[in-house]
Amino acid sequence: MALKLNVPDIACDRCAAKISESIHVVEADANVDVDVKAKTVTVEAESSEESIKQAIVAAGYHIEGYQ
Repeated sequence: MALKLNVPDIACDRCAAKISESIHVVEADANVDVDVKAKTVTVEAESSEESIKQAIVAAGYHIEGYQ
């Protein structure tokens, strides 16, 4: 599954690393690309969309359009 999310809280490479680490806790083999300038996270993973979103929120970030 490929998933692209808008994460407006991304400010720097440290944010990107924290998000990537959180997603890799859910699925170690996930392919994660965080674009700091575009404020997007693109994930290719077998895990559900919901579990990926929950990992990002648990890391302390807001996903546009997700509560």
